[in-house]
Parts: sequence; C-alpha cells; structure tokens
Amino acid sequence: MELVFASNNQHKVDEIQAIVGSKFLLKSLTDISCFEEIPETGNTFEANARQKSRFIYDKYHFHCFGDDSGLEIATLNGEPGVDSAHYSGSRDFIENMKLVLSNLGDNPDRRARFRTVISLIMDGKEYLFEGSIEGRITKTVSGTKGFGYDPIFIPNGYEITFAEMDAAEKNRISHRAIAVKKMLDFLNKF
Repeated sequence: MELVFASNNQHKVDEIQAIVGSKFLLKSLTDISCFEEIPETGNTFEANARQKSRFIYDKYHFHCFGDDSGLEIATLNGEPGVDSAHYSGSRDFIENMKLVLSNLGDNPDRRARFRTVISLIMDGKEYLFEGSIEGRITKTVSGTKGFGYDPIFIPNGYEITFAEMDAAEKNRISHRAIAVKKMLDFLNKF
C-alpha cells in the first residue's frame, strides 16, 4: 500500500520508512510533485498534523498522513513545543539547541519529552495517533546522528542522546516510532 507522508524532510521520511518496513511504500511531497508550502498555523501538534494531512487529501486524494512533533521542556512551560522547528526564529537547529540550552542555563530540572501526533486520512476519514518519550536535556551537545534536538535529548533509561544512538535503536523507542507503530497497528486491521 502506498501512503503519502506530508513532509519533504528526508530525515523524517527515511526514519518512518525504516519503521514501517516494506509493507507500505512511503511517498514524500516531492514524490507526488507537491511543492507548495503547507500551512502550519495551529497552536497544537494535533492542529498542525491535521492541516498537513487534510491539505494533501483534499488536493491529491491519496491515503496520507501528516505529523507534527516537538520537544516540550517542563521548566520552560512546555517550550519550544509547536515552535520547535523555529524556536530561535529560524529553522537552524544548531541555533534552536543553543537557545534551549541558554534558556535552561544551570537549572537542575531538565525533564523533557518529545511528542508526535499523526493525522492519518484513509478514504476521507481521519484517525489520530500519538507517541511520546520522556527524558532529559543535556548541558552540552553530544552526538552526530539524527536531527533536530537529538544531540541534547537523553531518553529515560539511557545515558546517551538520540544523536549517539544508531538509527535502529532510536527507531525502536522514539516518540515518532511509538506514534507510527500505533498507526501501523491500525492499518494492519484496516
């Protein structure tokens, strides 16, 4: 089965394709020749995920899903949250990480979680799936794998950041993996 993933972020497309395996073929926005900027004006992960999937379904009529993810830090009142991709005012994740570390300073409470919400549309009906993983923010950047905030997030039960894990390990435990697995469980019954 083909599913359009409402993203041009090749890191995310590759990560999700690795999780879903060969049963489903993911297509990115580029694969369906969608080069438009999809609105992301919601103030929740759910609203943004819905905007993405609805845009693709309404315009292209494919089975599709959109997601929105972000980092929520307890002592920063949930920031960066839905603004995770452009927290520093740009989409530069080095600058975004620097701002998180600066805002946390020496605060000993470094609890955080990554959260993903997926909006899947099949035959015009929408289904929502959520995944989250608890962890903590490091004081320094560590690791070169992954993307986004991976170099400053250590999941609970680990002593290394997402950016220090190999892709298979991260894909087994990440917030996105949890949400995608819930979606797959649903699709396998569809």
